[in-house]
Amino acid sequence: MANDVQSIDEIDQAILEALAGNARISLKELAQQVSLSSPSAAERLRRLEERGVIKAFTIDLDLAAVGYPLQAIVRVRPLPGQLHIVERIIQEIPEIIECDKVTGDDCFIARLVIRSMADLDGILDRVAERAETNTAMIKASPVKRRLPPLSRRKQGAAKPSP
Repeated sequence: MANDVQSIDEIDQAILEALAGNARISLKELAQQVSLSSPSAAERLRRLEERGVIKAFTIDLDLAAVGYPLQAIVRVRPLPGQLHIVERIIQEIPEIIECDKVTGDDCFIARLVIRSMADLDGILDRVAERAETNTAMIKASPVKRRLPPLSRRKQGAAKPSP
């Protein structure tokens, strides 16, 4: 149960933070960082996986290093009756590396990678007959994907003024 926040204690938080920083950390090093024995750290890790708190171990790829120097955010608004078809088309475009189905005027917000601006038109043409799109090129990412606050106390809450 990924929503079982009450059962994530400080040690689990420390394990998650260590793994977010380096998913390839050795079990021995992880245990040292969270002040546990290796068997205890392994058991904690196993339980986090079984409960669905940890769904996968992944990599953080340098997209430019693998040939995708440009990224864009594309808002997609399917034409009437085209929602499911557009969703399938989006799923089939490999350059779309992330997509959320959202509320509001648009139905999908997609992140895509491209090798050149010329590639953008070809990708967008695949949905153009069935949806309206609005594209914004990504200049920089001042906040990379990161862990949300894991402790139960409110993070970033404004403190009352004296």
